[in-house]
Formats: sequence, structure tokens, C-alpha cells
Amino acid sequence: MAANTLRQNQKKDPDSTIQFVQTVGKVTGGTLLGLTTLTSAVVAGGLVGLAISFRNLPDVRVLQTYTPSETTHIYDIKGKQLASIHGEANREVVPLDKISPHLKRAVIAIEDSYFYSHQGVNVGAVARAFSQNFNHGRTVEGGSTLTMQLVKNLFLSPKRAFSRKVAEAVLALRIEQIFKKDQILELYLNQVYWGHNTYGVQTAAQTYFAKPASDLNLAESAMMAGLIQSPEALSPLVDLKAATRRQHDVLHRMVELKWITPQEEAAARKQPIKLGKRTSFQSSEMPYVTDAVVEELTKKFGRDAVLKGGMRIQTTIDSRLQRIGEDTARRWIQTLNYEGVYADQMAIVSVDPRTHFIKAMVGGINYKKSQFNRAMNAQRQPGSSFKPFIYYAAFASGKYTPDSTVYDSPVSYPDGNETYSPRNYDGTFAGAITIRKALEISRNVPAVKLGQEVGLNKVIEICRSLGIKSPIDPVISLPLGAVDLTPLEMAGAYATFASNGWYSDPTLIVQVTDSSGNVLLDNTPKPRLVLDSWAAASLNDTLQGVVSRGTATAAQIGRPAAGKTGTTSSERDIWFVGYVPQLATAVWVGNDNYRPLGYGATGGHFVAPIWRDYMQQALQGVPVENFKPASEFDRP
Repeated sequence: MAANTLRQNQKKDPDSTIQFVQTVGKVTGGTLLGLTTLTSAVVAGGLVGLAISFRNLPDVRVLQTYTPSETTHIYDIKGKQLASIHGEANREVVPLDKISPHLKRAVIAIEDSYFYSHQGVNVGAVARAFSQNFNHGRTVEGGSTLTMQLVKNLFLSPKRAFSRKVAEAVLALRIEQIFKKDQILELYLNQVYWGHNTYGVQTAAQTYFAKPASDLNLAESAMMAGLIQSPEALSPLVDLKAATRRQHDVLHRMVELKWITPQEEAAARKQPIKLGKRTSFQSSEMPYVTDAVVEELTKKFGRDAVLKGGMRIQTTIDSRLQRIGEDTARRWIQTLNYEGVYADQMAIVSVDPRTHFIKAMVGGINYKKSQFNRAMNAQRQPGSSFKPFIYYAAFASGKYTPDSTVYDSPVSYPDGNETYSPRNYDGTFAGAITIRKALEISRNVPAVKLGQEVGLNKVIEICRSLGIKSPIDPVISLPLGAVDLTPLEMAGAYATFASNGWYSDPTLIVQVTDSSGNVLLDNTPKPRLVLDSWAAASLNDTLQGVVSRGTATAAQIGRPAAGKTGTTSSERDIWFVGYVPQLATAVWVGNDNYRPLGYGATGGHFVAPIWRDYMQQALQGVPVENFKPASEFDRP
């Protein structure tokens, strides 16, 4: 009759088994207690006495606010998971109603079938264990309830000793006075160790069966419940035969308890098991990105909060663009070497001018060989790609337009005890020339002259407003890139040109929440106008000429684009930084040890094609947009 009642309840509500366990447990437990009345009185009385003497035990009330360590997950802009990071414990906490009823029954059946009838200590089991341990002179049998196991996991050392067993019992009694059974079961299932640095049912289900705990069937649940006894030895990922034998033990116990029928047991034994894979300490899909995210959040929240706080981190990264960037870098570094440019590294970083979200960040050619993120941290001379900062300053002064005349003629400046005389790349001088032409063909002398005219401290002030934090000295050769900047700083600054002067702090992180959805960090863009819009629009117009007919014709992508090449005089660094209204991208090529790249290595000839290749792929499906003309804004 009891078995029929159980099966009927299961059909109506699988969780009704828990209530049935309570009823059956009380009846069966009553019989057992009747047979062991004297033992029960002695044990219970002893525990009461010991409870008084164990006043220095932990206060179990801390569990009312206990938050177990949880795994942190990192996602791209569209919600695709990029990485999971954690300390020793890989865990995701789930409520009891998100755990399969099959698993709850299986765990209780094999670990503590009287869970819903005892008060923290199964007196009969303790009596049997005491007798066995006394006879053997050592601990050979535990008799632990789920509550006692929870106590051991949370409060006590794993050392097997009689005194620890007594402490377990005392604390278990205390816990049962404060918490409901379902609360204890939920704590237990989220705390227990399942092997392979996996803690809690959710991560265990994902590891062993690649599904959430709520979706586990009877066969999977029985196998998982069996792991608790010896997680590493019984792991189906290590020894499937041993795991299956233990699974059969669990199913048999469930039949003995009449919680499942023999037919259900037979069906579960035949159920094919599709195994997952280890989820702990997995490598990131995009390690340069996730390393940078972890570093930023560690500075803000601390390492423990990041590794154990169960954060949900949405990054700004577009996985499609990131993959395109990584593939582009790998292919082109080989091509460059074949063409005689002896470079060992490349960095690519893209920033959305509308939000200043970092959409892609390639920190190097091979993360396994070098974890140094060149996109964010490599400070290299930008060469002529620094010139737009000078020309913007000239436009913003109100004294110059793109068609103003400057003079490309010899000039010298005192520089300490020496004299500095700037030269052009080809060693010639063009005489009177428009700013537009000077920038298109990247003449050096006019840029140096304009730098002196507008004031280098003013240029540095503009750089700071564009988010550039690297040290900058007002040396005479600054207009030619005599400063060390990162690819990210260059991409972020050019993105502000693209947006006609609107700037937000570049970021890799959109939002961070805890596992319950509470917002910990919100990086919603807060754009502010930091440049004169007319001057920025004038610069955009001039830099379009660099691509359409200047030093960067190799960067033409079939839509309006602006940008600037960069080559250092020592040919150690070559650049192209360019943009459309929706995306700004910096590409740097060089060697980590600053070795020259080879004679004739220029940004226009070798890097502009890399930028073109990347941008043509990145902008597929993105509408063509024109830059706003300067005529839409008031001239300063």
C-alpha cells in the first residue's frame, strides 16, 4: 500500500516523494526507536551533556547569512560565455526547486534515508557506528546524517576521530533547531564536493552530463548521488565502470525503500549516459580579454570577490570581431615575415565611437607563448599617427582650416645644447603646401612647425581629454610621435575624432552583477563633448584624404574611412589607425625586443592592408555612413 501511495504521488508531483519519506520515515523510525530505546536514551543523554561542554563550537546561526563561494562567469556583449573563473571551488548555487526531484531522492536514499524523520542525528546509525568503531578500536563506520555531513564540510576538519563525530552531532542538533529540512538539504546539495574541484549540484551536473541540475533524469541522478562517497575514484570521467556499479547500488537502495519500482530501476540501468567534460580551471576562449577583465575587477573589488563572488560579467567584446582580429593577426604576421618585415608581434584593438566600448582586443600573436597584452600595455612610439593631434589643435585654435597654407621648408630649433632640425621621410622639402596635402602625404616639417605654433602643452592637454594617460613630454619632436602610447589609447582617441568630439571612458565591461542579479558595476556610457566639433569634423575630412589619395590608399575599404599611417624613424614600430563612424581600429606591428623591422617597413605599405582586411570583415552587414561635414558646426 505504501509503495502504491508513493507511485501515485510521484505521478502527481515528483517532489511529493520528500513528504512521503517523512511519513514512512516516522513509522519505520518509530519501530527502530522502539527496538533501541535504552541505546537511544544513553546516546541522547550523552549528547545533551556534551552539548553543554562544547560551548566553544562554531555558532551555526551564521548559516542564516552564509554565502558559499561561487564561480564567476564572463560573457561577450551578446551573452556568449567566454570564461569561468574560480578559486579552489567551482560552484554555482541553485535553489532547491531548481534541482531534479530524481537527484534529491537519490541522494537522500543513499546518504540518509531517514533525513526527514531524524532531528540531525540518526540514533540507530550512531549506535551501530559506535559499536563498530569500539570493537575495531578505530573509526570504521560513520553513521553521519546529511546534516552532520553539512556540519563537517562547513565547520570541522576532515580528520576522522571520535571527538569530531561528537562535535558533528552537537552542531547537527543545533542546525536542526534553527533550519527547516528543505533549507538544510539545499545547503547540503550546494555545498557537497562532487570531484574535479566541482562543488554543488549545478556545476556537477554541468561537468558530468553537460546539463543543469534541474534536467537530470533518474539514471544520471543515481550516478551523481553515488559519487558523494568517493568523488574522484567513482567519477564517470575517470572510471565509468566503477561509477555504473555505484549507480546500481543507489538504484537498488531506492527500490528497497520503495521510492522507485523495479521496472523504473531496470529502465534507469539501461538508460544511455552521455558524459560531459571537466568544467573546472578551463582555459578562456579569449584569454587576452578575460585577463584584462579580471585585472580591472580585481583592482576594484579584490581578488577573492572576483574568484569566489559568483559575478556575472558582461563584456563589451563582440566575439565575431575578436575572432576576425585574432585570425587576421596570425595570418598577416606570417605574410609580413615572408615579405621581409621581420616582426614577431602585432596588436589590434577596436573601439566603438558611439559608446567607446572596446569591441575587439588582440593582445598578441600567441597567448600561450606570451601573456603580455600589447593592445593595452605596450607603450610604443606612434610615429606619424600622432600628427592628427597636432592638426586638430591647429583647427581648434580657429586660425587654420584644412586648406590653410603651411610651409614645408628648412627650420631649426634650439634643443638644449644642440639644434634640432626636422626632416621629411624622403629628405626633400615641398615649400608652400596646404594642411590637407601636408597630412595626406605625411610631411614632417609642417607638423613640427604647427606644434610650435599652437603650443605643445596645448597638444598634451588635448591628449589628456582624449583619455591618453601615458607620460608625454613637450619635446620639439612630439608632433612626429616622440612619445610612447598604447594601441588602445590610439584607438580610443581616434574614436573620439570619429564621434566629432564625444568621449566616454573606453571600457571592456558593460555590467557586473552578482549571481542573484544585483548590479555591482554599471558602465552605461556617459558621453561628454571634449573636442570642438567643427575642428574634429575638419580633421575627419582631412584624414579621409589620407586614405583616398595619400599614404594609406592601401586602406581603402569601399566606404568613407579616415586614418593615419605611422612609422618610426628607426623602423621599429609601424602603425595604421583608422575609422569609420561606427568603428575605430588601431593596428600596431613590431618586435617585443625593439629590433628594427627592416629597411622600407612603413605603416602605409605594410599595416594599412592589414587594417583593410580586418575592417572589411568586421563591417560586413554594417550600413555605410558618411562623416558629418564641418559645415554642420560653428567654426571656433
